[in-house]
This record gives sequence, C-alpha cells and structure tokens, in this order.
Amino acid sequence: MSAGHNHSHGHIPHSHHDRHGPHGHMPKDFSRAFALGIALNVIYIIVEVTFGWLAGSMALLADAGHNLSDVLGLAVAWAGAELAKRPPSKQFTYGLGGSSILAALLNGLFLLVACGAIAWEAIGRFSAPSEVASTTVIIVASLGIVINFGTAMLFIRGQKDDINIRGAFLHMMADAGVSAGVVAGGIVIYFSGLNWIDPLLSLLIVGLIFWSTWGLLSEAVRMSLAGVPRDIDVEDVMKYLASLPGVEAVHDLHIWPMSTSETAMTAHLVIPRGHPGKDFLFETQKQLKVRFSIHHITIQIELEDEEAELCQVDCGRQG
Repeated sequence: MSAGHNHSHGHIPHSHHDRHGPHGHMPKDFSRAFALGIALNVIYIIVEVTFGWLAGSMALLADAGHNLSDVLGLAVAWAGAELAKRPPSKQFTYGLGGSSILAALLNGLFLLVACGAIAWEAIGRFSAPSEVASTTVIIVASLGIVINFGTAMLFIRGQKDDINIRGAFLHMMADAGVSAGVVAGGIVIYFSGLNWIDPLLSLLIVGLIFWSTWGLLSEAVRMSLAGVPRDIDVEDVMKYLASLPGVEAVHDLHIWPMSTSETAMTAHLVIPRGHPGKDFLFETQKQLKVRFSIHHITIQIELEDEEAELCQVDCGRQG
C-alpha cells in the first residue's frame, strides 16, 4: 500500500505492482499439465483417425474432429494462463491477466461448436446408419476414456478457483464422457446390430456437454464485461465496509475481475471523525481478501461526504 492526503480525504491504494510479492496473488502454474494434456490428445487423435479410417467408423472420425477442437481449446487456455503471469507494464498496468478471461470465453465457444458438429453428424446418421466395426470402436474409445479422464485430473485442483482452468477441465471431462458413450454404443451395437444406437447416444452426450458449457460461457461473458464475480455478493461487501469502526457511509463501491483468478475493488468510506490510520487500512484489506477473495483493493477515505457536497453544488447550479 501507499498513502497520500489532500484537504478532505486520504487515498490509500493497494499496489498493483506486487503481484509477485508476499501480498500478490499469482495464478497457479499449469504449464506442465497443459503440455502433457495436449501431447496425449494429439497422439490419441492420430490413433482415432488411423483406426477410424481402417474400420470405416464415422463415429471415431467424428470424435477425432471433436478432440482436435479440444486440443485447440487447451492451447488457447494455456496461452491465456501464460499471459496472465506477465507482470504489469506501462502499457498494461494491470498486467495481462484479462487474457485468461478471453481464453475462457473462446474455450466455451469451442465447446459449443463441438456440440454443434457432433449433433449434426448424429442427426445425419439417423437417416442412414453406417455399419460400425464395433470391436475396434470399443477398444479405441476405451483408450480415449483413460486419456481424457487422466488429462482432466491434471486440472482438477485449479478448476474451482479459475474459470480458464475449469474450461480445460470441462473440455477433458466432456471428452471422457463422449468416449464412454462411444464405448457403450459399440457394446450395444456388437450384441444387437442396431447401428442407430450410436447417433442416439451422441445426441445425449451433446446435451450433457451443452449443459456443463453454458455455465462456463455465461460466467466468461460476465467477466469480460467487468461483472462482479459470481461468488462475491456486493451487498455483503457493502455491509462489511459499513460495519467498520467510524464509517458512516460507503459509496462508489466497484468490484470487477482482473483475470479468471484475481478480483479488484474500489470504495469510498466516509469517516468524519478523522483518518483511521494505516492499521485500519491493512486490516480491512486482509479481511476483504479472507472473506471475499478480493486481492487488489483501493480504499479512499473521506472526512466528509463529498458525494453529497457535489450534489448540492450541482443542484445549486441547476437552480
């Protein structure tokens, strides 16, 4: 924190240049997870295309296309996570943390495109079900379950706190679900010979992917518009600030995401009895971080309600 004063109020901002220091909040490093996940899925795509072509299985070829979109999604998420670690600069005084929000948004869009592609393929196959080499499908899709579930587990510890990482996690879990559906369809087809089972399962899986993706996409859109993160209640923050010793009013409270894992806040506190001192400010910052996970905080202390004064001046001019 730094401090400055003028005739009526003090302005105490939390420094935005200490992201790497003891008070900073750096996003967790998932570079190794991204690299491993992309490598495994590229290898699996090659396997799916090869055996899908040899077995004449459109299901495996379609799933390979879906997995390719997911590899692109992982690459975008990785790029966003790496850019978010860049320190602030003169051009980007908050750093490039906002790129992780854009990555999450693109990831959600990739998932929706994948849903559309799978649904289109499934609907087309209802009218003309193709012969499926079920044994090959079962073996290759089972490998997909292992690879995709294992990749998802690489991101499980970060998916609760960072929607960019959650996007990568959902991508891989969705892939594991798709592979499981393909295995189930292959087993049913093997014993019954009913080839229309495959597109039916594909549509059910699309529904599940869409349901899980919609929350991610809506949160990414909310964050890209500087909306309050969904896990923070503005009224609770307002009540906490208003309950602080000496505070008679709170106004100009703004809360917005700087990245998918960092939140910023500004607020004006009216304290007529005098400036409360640095201990008050440091404790308030600490409690806001602990209670609401807000990391970058700017608090302006006002000895008088300047907002009311400005209103009186404006009203006087209008009169």
